[in-house]
Amino acid sequence: MIYTGKSLSVSPLDDGFAELVFDAEGSVNKFDRQTVSELDEATKALVAKGDVKGLVVRSAKSTFIVGADITEFTGLFAMDDAEVLEWVANTSQVFDRFEDLPFPTIAAVNGFALGGGCEMALACDLRVADTTASIGLPEVKLGLMPGFGGTVRLPRLIGADNALEWMTTGRDRKAAKAMAEGAVDAVVAPEALATSALSMLKDAVSGDLNWGARRAQKKAPLQLNKNEAMMSFSTAQAMVFAQAGKHYPAPHKMVETGQKAAGMDRDGALKVENEGFVALAKTDAAKAQIGIFLADQLVKGKGKKQAKASKKDIKLNAVLGAGIMGGGIAYQSAVKGMPVVMKDINTDALDLGLNEAASILGKGMKRGKVDASKMAKTLNAITPTLEYSAIKDADLVIEAVVENPKVKGIVLKETEQNVADDAIICSNTSTISINQLAESLDKPERFCGMHFFNPVHRMPLVEIIRGEKTSEDTINAVVATTLRMGKTPIVVNDCPGFLVNRVLFPYFAGFSQLLLDGADFVAVDKVMEKQFGWPMGPAYLMDVVGIDTGDHAADVMAAGIPERMARLGDDPVTVLYKEKRLGQKNGKGFYNYGKDKRGKPTKVAADEAYSLLAPIVSEKKDFDAQDIIARLMVPMANEAIRCLEEGIVDSAAEADMALLYGLGFPPFRGGVFRWIETMGLANFVALADKYADLGPIYQISDGVRKMAAEGKSYFA
Repeated sequence: MIYTGKSLSVSPLDDGFAELVFDAEGSVNKFDRQTVSELDEATKALVAKGDVKGLVVRSAKSTFIVGADITEFTGLFAMDDAEVLEWVANTSQVFDRFEDLPFPTIAAVNGFALGGGCEMALACDLRVADTTASIGLPEVKLGLMPGFGGTVRLPRLIGADNALEWMTTGRDRKAAKAMAEGAVDAVVAPEALATSALSMLKDAVSGDLNWGARRAQKKAPLQLNKNEAMMSFSTAQAMVFAQAGKHYPAPHKMVETGQKAAGMDRDGALKVENEGFVALAKTDAAKAQIGIFLADQLVKGKGKKQAKASKKDIKLNAVLGAGIMGGGIAYQSAVKGMPVVMKDINTDALDLGLNEAASILGKGMKRGKVDASKMAKTLNAITPTLEYSAIKDADLVIEAVVENPKVKGIVLKETEQNVADDAIICSNTSTISINQLAESLDKPERFCGMHFFNPVHRMPLVEIIRGEKTSEDTINAVVATTLRMGKTPIVVNDCPGFLVNRVLFPYFAGFSQLLLDGADFVAVDKVMEKQFGWPMGPAYLMDVVGIDTGDHAADVMAAGIPERMARLGDDPVTVLYKEKRLGQKNGKGFYNYGKDKRGKPTKVAADEAYSLLAPIVSEKKDFDAQDIIARLMVPMANEAIRCLEEGIVDSAAEADMALLYGLGFPPFRGGVFRWIETMGLANFVALADKYADLGPIYQISDGVRKMAAEGKSYFA
């Protein structure tokens, strides 16, 4: 043995060769500070050995190296700039020293080689991958850029254009594509990976492969003349601005770094990379996106644990109500291999549900994501029926009928009479109390809410709502089913609107009051989309949700939480609803919807909406962008805080992920709690107090005031 550590070891092979094997404690290999230190010690041991001819780098696990240990980043990035720079420079120099070993090296890549794992492979002279491999630099998804030499080595291997596309999008490459672009030298079957790597290494030692030239290329300036460099980086800048916009600094910094370093050798280029990495590590966007990653890991880990505890095997689902939502739920079950019965009371509704599933699949076929076999298999897994008898063998039933407590109560009672005693019954309701609906059932312990978001096939979140009498076995089984359906489950406790809609409606209330005070809904949408970063402003979102749905839900929220959510006297939403302006569903709401001459959808601010609102709103007034943001976001943040304080949701991280996955909260802001923390709790309290006279939704709880005074964090 040449070197032994906790995460990696170096062993001699025959004929003077050696292998460095990553095999960390746990399920995957990753670069934490311990592993980086061991890599440096292993490199020194190899140099000291003196007679090594060549080195194979491989993993003992089913995947190569998944990247850096993100859990260390929060603490590292809290250090001052100089300390972060020292850390990243020292770490990247470990990779440099490995690259400078006095003999050829080859990476044998299996499974994922991402981030630091990809950079480890790039530090080798040669790379062979098996057909399972995926290779890439996804740091942009964390608001960062590669920090261990990726921005230096990859462009010098595959060209600046390809490398910038890899890094600014964060998309990984399968082995064959990576080889076609020059990042991998060979692709082999998994069983041939070890022997192929050693064979190529022997060719390098014998001189049949010029490993020295390959290494020199990675350490030299980019081979671009002035005009080529200008064209390459100008094109990349334009592409990044078009795709990422102004809110995500990481891809812009990558292009800037590549351009600055193009004419430098490895050492100069790495210095530029180190500085760029530190600059990004200190941005709010990086903090937010790293926060999302950690919150996502928490949610996934919790979901897997609950699913593992499930005692019931769900083999057959049923959906009651075959409209667009029911059809979407049925599709989602079927496409993930779970057979589903779709029941309704008339054939037209069944046709609508089946057409919804077929439409989703048809669009997938047009994009090349679905073939005829998958389409047929999915549709054949959906059994339409008019009879309750068809659901008698269902293990889990999802009621998705009209959002009316009386109708739902009747359907739920009928369902209980037609399924097995141990079948689980769920309601896809967006606002109606699960405890109230449970009163219709003889066995409320097997009942919970299962709130899907529209469109079902695109929205990742399913809110699972625990009623007072819901058993833990029921929750665990529904979590397991949600995961099998390809969705992210977040369990919340029952209350009006649950979590997502409960925090959304104060946001809408703030918007309505802003209109009454003279704001232009188009201007408000523009600020909330362009400056805050929502995918849709509040007027556009209300049109998409449905103005009738919004008006009905506002009534439910007002009845459930009258102390904060009482209806406004002249709510603009109600005014439009009474004039049958329902939003996108009938082509007219705050905006008018149609199609242009080429058949593309159009959206135009509706003169009719302005006319209808004119009698109830104040004289038109221009509001400052920060004023608009505060008047909409403070109510949402306040209600999210109350949900956490009341135990509706278990953690700030889960609340943030729910809003990200359920509403499209801007990822670069990290979620509503991350937005509050980025601002600082004391600053949030001061901001809310500034608007407190506007009403209860702006008035903060004693809990957040106390936390701010004590300097506490929601993520401690």
